[in-house]
Amino acid sequence: MARIIDPIYEPSVLQAPDLLLSDFDFDMLQHPLLELQGKVDKNPKTAAIILAGGTGERFGKEGGKQLVEIAGKPILTWSAEAFDAVGDIGLIVIVCPEERQSEYLHKAIDPFPFVTPVVLAPAGSIRQESAFSGLEYVDDSFEFVVLHDGARPLISPELIEHTINTVRGNLDADGAVVAHPAVDTLKVVEDGMIMGTPDRSVFWNAQTPQVFRSGIYRRAHAAALADGFVGTDDSSLIERLGGKVLVVEGKRDNIKLTVPEDYILLAAAVRMMYLKSAGGDDMGF
Repeated sequence: MARIIDPIYEPSVLQAPDLLLSDFDFDMLQHPLLELQGKVDKNPKTAAIILAGGTGERFGKEGGKQLVEIAGKPILTWSAEAFDAVGDIGLIVIVCPEERQSEYLHKAIDPFPFVTPVVLAPAGSIRQESAFSGLEYVDDSFEFVVLHDGARPLISPELIEHTINTVRGNLDADGAVVAHPAVDTLKVVEDGMIMGTPDRSVFWNAQTPQVFRSGIYRRAHAAALADGFVGTDDSSLIERLGGKVLVVEGKRDNIKLTVPEDYILLAAAVRMMYLKSAGGDDMGF
């Protein structure tokens, strides 16, 4: 049974998450159990934009977080493979630092059997600029566009497809966002003082993917650029125009790798996926 690592008593693992690799012994597991099969429908209507332009400063690892490996595969590859396995996606645009495009291709794309065409777009200085850069590589033949954080590697093809179909099946909807209901008590704070406790039932934690009709998404970016508006996510650009965006409930394990302790959660989640796929009952914790 693997030794339990408590980051409170062993904080060194938060600065050097690679120390966990010996505890999560992926080599003993059957890697093919989690391999996804790429596919492209005859007339795909959706393009995917995967945002991988962050510097990873909070993660604290030189070179950023997109190429950090879990189970022998870069984080970015995990994300891209999920979109490759959705037949309605006919193009994957990976937005990354322009000076590192060849490195990203060499480490995260070329070694793996992608079926969906993959192109790279230069990242901007902020997320919104990166999303717009990726959008410029999407032609008008695609009716929908789906945005995803490259640092969310555990997204499933099923959830991606369900989110696309949610928009497709609601003709008055401009988009849909994967989110999860808030589980913590929320406080309204001003100048260090609690001013109130809102009803958390109306609050959701926004995640990705976020799916939009391409036309309204292009107009939303154009309007934001003209007005000098910077949103915190892609949905906010459409919301400010009065667009209708639906919510699709996701899973809490749709973790975004931001800080070192996130790596611990991701590694644990992947290990459990392997063990469940193998039919193992002992999680080893």
